[in-house]
Amino acid sequence: MTIKHVKPPLKVVLVDVNAKVVQAGRAAFADTPEVEIHKGSILTRHVDAWVSPTNSRGRMDGGVDAAIKRHLGAGIQLRVQRAIRDRFGGSLPVGSAVCVPSGATNPKFLISTPTMVESVQDVSETLNVALACAAAFQAIHMQNEAEPGSIESVALVGMGAATGGVPPRVCANLMWTGYTLFNDYYFRDYDDLRKTIREQLDDIGSRPEDERVRISPPTDRARG
Repeated sequence: MTIKHVKPPLKVVLVDVNAKVVQAGRAAFADTPEVEIHKGSILTRHVDAWVSPTNSRGRMDGGVDAAIKRHLGAGIQLRVQRAIRDRFGGSLPVGSAVCVPSGATNPKFLISTPTMVESVQDVSETLNVALACAAAFQAIHMQNEAEPGSIESVALVGMGAATGGVPPRVCANLMWTGYTLFNDYYFRDYDDLRKTIREQLDDIGSRPEDERVRISPPTDRARG
């Protein structure tokens, strides 16, 4: 991990059908005006990339994954799983992501980032949402390094708030934390990303439950 360098502007939209997730997102990102918050379906957002929280095998068989597969066609799962096989040996660790062409004009890319290993798993007591959110933005950064300007806008849903069992406030705050840490640091790779986030947030699990949703920026945030 190194201090951040300037990243190109990116339009970010957090959209969810769950009103409580939307409300929590507006509170968490209140001081982050570049992030838009909307209630609705990600399928309606016209952006360069959609982010889908998935499982480590890229099985798009439930929740947002299933809706996106129905919308884009079964070939999207094949592309996601091929990328996972080629780049990660078939299993995508939490805190990493793949970015694949969608086969459509909207969006041009799909980013899959796991919040859980299995298709249904309670991750409410983990940092998986922060790891997955940061990994999604790392995937965008890597795609734009390979093809400058290819992703200038992205839509995400509330990660882990459905099958993952993460309460809306915790989900929103962890997503804010992942987004903030990504913007504050430059990660060499996904291993570096996971190590840094876990080091910064290693005391979250030991906090009382009512304090876990009030995640603050690290006091030693590296600034460029």
